[in-house]
Amino acid sequence: MSIVSRRKFLGAVGAGALLSSSVAPAFAQAGWPNKPVKLIVPFPAGGGTDAFARPLGKVLTSQLGQTIVIDNRGGGGGTIGAEAAAKSAADGYTFLVGAVHHTIAVSLYPKLGYDLQKDLVPVTMVSAVPNVIVVNPSRVPVKNYAEFLSFVKARPGKLNFGSAGSGTTHHLIGEMFKGATGTFITHIPYRGAGPAMADLLAGQIDMMFDGLGSSVPQIKSGKLTPIAVTTEKRSFALPDVPSLAELGLKGFDGKTWYALWAPAGTPREIVVRMQQEVAKALQTKELQDAWKALGAEAGGQSPEDFGRLVNAEVTKWAKVVKDSGAKID
Repeated sequence: MSIVSRRKFLGAVGAGALLSSSVAPAFAQAGWPNKPVKLIVPFPAGGGTDAFARPLGKVLTSQLGQTIVIDNRGGGGGTIGAEAAAKSAADGYTFLVGAVHHTIAVSLYPKLGYDLQKDLVPVTMVSAVPNVIVVNPSRVPVKNYAEFLSFVKARPGKLNFGSAGSGTTHHLIGEMFKGATGTFITHIPYRGAGPAMADLLAGQIDMMFDGLGSSVPQIKSGKLTPIAVTTEKRSFALPDVPSLAELGLKGFDGKTWYALWAPAGTPREIVVRMQQEVAKALQTKELQDAWKALGAEAGGQSPEDFGRLVNAEVTKWAKVVKDSGAKID
């Protein structure tokens, strides 16, 4: 074989090797998933994140033809499970079902074992739930926002609001409200939204900036009075309750959202496929009914759009954390 022929031969071999190396992952990804897929839920079973992850997992199991396994890993305000997901193999068989809490944790926790914006890849939002200002009528005898604001401003430091804990959305939305209205309401952190709600109903505290899922039943029973939803638009679950934005707090948007991330390095094709499958699942009657019952709006946007939201939320909550002086319980 001449030198020229040999070079042509080696070039052809090299080109073939490059082609096969680039095609192999594509073929592997085309067969995804060919075994069970794990969704790490970084909070205990029965919580808000779990309430969305389980019905979603059921529908995805049907769509993908592989079992979706829910792996609850609570602790550390969701950071323990998030770290486990971030350190998992980036093969498309592990995802994190996280929440807005993880964008707060970036500035709240000084030593996280992972970097949300580097170690995890945004996939899509699953749902978004507005929060609502609710008061115990026996302690805060008002009927609307104007009366509420006057009542609060006339009693600086004498009223309080409960939360699921320092640094949670219940807490920080309250701090956002105080900053936007120039009011002084004392924060009382609890170890969970359940105990805080129990004390609100018992008349031990004055108010909460609570999620619709747990507040709507109490509102409908007349045990709590709704003042306003903490989002830019009204919620379909409480159509007669105005939003803070329409009441004059322009741009105020405090909601709790839940979403999917994948370990950094997960093949792009799999990330896009999962986003498409979630978007498809959210169109099913099963999930539409479940989300409606929870007062939630469906997500499903592209990884790029969700990624932009994550970055914006990290920046927004960092300012709120700094301004409020929020600390970990």
